[in-house]
Amino acid sequence: MDNKWSLFQKFLITESVQISVEEFLLNSLIAIVLSLLIQFTYLKCANSISNRKIFANNFMLIIFTTMLIISIVKSSLALSLGLVGALSIVRFRAAIKEPEELTYLFFAISIGLGLGANQQIIVLIAFVIMSAILWVRHFFSYKSQSQNLFITISGSPGQNLNLSKISGVFSRYFKKFEMKRFDENDDVFEVSYLLDVKDLQKLDSLKNDLRDQFGTLKITFVDNKSY
Repeated sequence: MDNKWSLFQKFLITESVQISVEEFLLNSLIAIVLSLLIQFTYLKCANSISNRKIFANNFMLIIFTTMLIISIVKSSLALSLGLVGALSIVRFRAAIKEPEELTYLFFAISIGLGLGANQQIIVLIAFVIMSAILWVRHFFSYKSQSQNLFITISGSPGQNLNLSKISGVFSRYFKKFEMKRFDENDDVFEVSYLLDVKDLQKLDSLKNDLRDQFGTLKITFVDNKSY
C-alpha cells in the first residue's frame, strides 16, 4: 500500500517535460498556414449573415492559443488540474448568432488541440477532408443559383402599410422568407426580410406589386454576403 501511495505522489510531483522548441515552431508554422486557409474557406463558403471578415480574423488566435495551452499542460498533471480550476473561474461568453459560426470555432479549436498534442499528420489529413467537404458543398449550392437577399421596405405610416399585407405579397412570389427587423414611429415605417431567391425576375414582380398596393416606397435589396 505504501509503495502505491509513494508511486502516486511521485506521479503528482513529477516535473514537466521540457517542450521542444523545434516542434513548437513547426506546429506554429502549421497553425498559421491552416488558420489562413480556414479564414479563406469561411469567407468563401459560409452562409452566415454576420460580418464574416471580422469573425474570421479570430481563427488564427483561437488555433494558436489552444495549441499553446495544450503544449504546456499535456506533460504535467499539476498544470492540467490548474487549467481546470482556472477555466472554472473564468467564464467565456461569445455572441454566437448562428450554428455555422460555432461549427467553424470547433474546427479551429480541434486543429489547435491536435497540433498541441503533436499530431500533425492527423490534423493535416482531417483538415483536407473537412475542407473538401465544405468546398464541395459550396460548389453544389452555388450551382443551384439560390441567393439570400435582404429586402428593406421603407414608407410613411400614412400609406397604410401592414405587416400581414406585406407578408401576403411575399408569399405569392417566394416560398421562403423571414422577417428580420421592424421599425415604426410617427415618421417612418420600415421592415426588413430575408429572402431565399432562386429566380431574380421575381424581384421585379414583387417590387411592382408592393408599389401598386402601397404607393411610393423605398425598396432596397442587399446580398447577405456583403455583411
